[in-house]
Amino acid sequence: MSDPLPIRVVALYRFTSFADPAALRGPLAQTCCSLGVKGTLLLAPEGINGTIAGTDAAIDGALAAIRALPGCAELEHKESRAATMPFHRMKVRLKQEIVTMGEPEVDPVGQVGAYVAPEDWNDLIADPEVVLIDTRNAYEVAVGTFEGAVDPQTESFRDFPRWFREHRDELLAGKSKVAMFCTGGIRCEKATALLRAEGVDEVYHLKGGILKYLETVPETDSRWNGECFVFDQRVAVGHGLAPGSHALCHACRMPVSVADQASPLFEEGVSCPACYHQRSDEDRARYAERHRQEKLAKARGQEHVGATTASRD
Repeated sequence: MSDPLPIRVVALYRFTSFADPAALRGPLAQTCCSLGVKGTLLLAPEGINGTIAGTDAAIDGALAAIRALPGCAELEHKESRAATMPFHRMKVRLKQEIVTMGEPEVDPVGQVGAYVAPEDWNDLIADPEVVLIDTRNAYEVAVGTFEGAVDPQTESFRDFPRWFREHRDELLAGKSKVAMFCTGGIRCEKATALLRAEGVDEVYHLKGGILKYLETVPETDSRWNGECFVFDQRVAVGHGLAPGSHALCHACRMPVSVADQASPLFEEGVSCPACYHQRSDEDRARYAERHRQEKLAKARGQEHVGATTASRD
């Protein structure tokens, strides 16, 4: 029987050395566009990162092109399905880092923590010698996290090094091991490398990230609470990578829970409780008009040029 969800969504990254990322950009974008693939890919001297979506055949072609890039033959990816295309366009961007930490001396290839498979993760984080750290930002943690995880309450991954250095002593008090996790694994490559560079010996991270855990570990055995924020218009996913219950506020791009969707401050495409008091009536009027135009374009089967996604750098 064919899969009822026709769109294949692929999250991927690979730390490798690209001597000239700019030279790779055009051909990669052309290949993805010719296949009808949409999403965002980031290229930097340290490698590639992104999420793309398309039909099965289109994604197979795009993955083949990406694996042909220098050092990417062993690239791994995580998959889920969607009923409709979760992206509006295809973008291939050049960046200084594929995940921005701002610590150029950190080596995510040669000095990273030990990978822990999803099926072994529960045993690790149950160890009383382990301090468990969520490396994601506050708005992501609010959607869901592991039982007992420390929330750094950061607004950006750039804040993580400073946060760790400021709280290192209290975090490691009575603990000999650090376990960390993020959405797909990429931020932990750098976070574990940072801790190793800071002299922490036993550092572990969840292989494949939260997405692989939710895909692999049965809900009955799971230590995950809530949903996992994702960087596309699905907004969040649950166990088995099923679509979650959160909406996206297109004014501030924050996830909106079911409870907040019932708030009088939430208006689809216009505002949510997190941003209502930070925007003016003129702002909300502009957002409302944009949302109206998007709905009209959708009804005509067209793509609105001002459409937004959940992606955030």
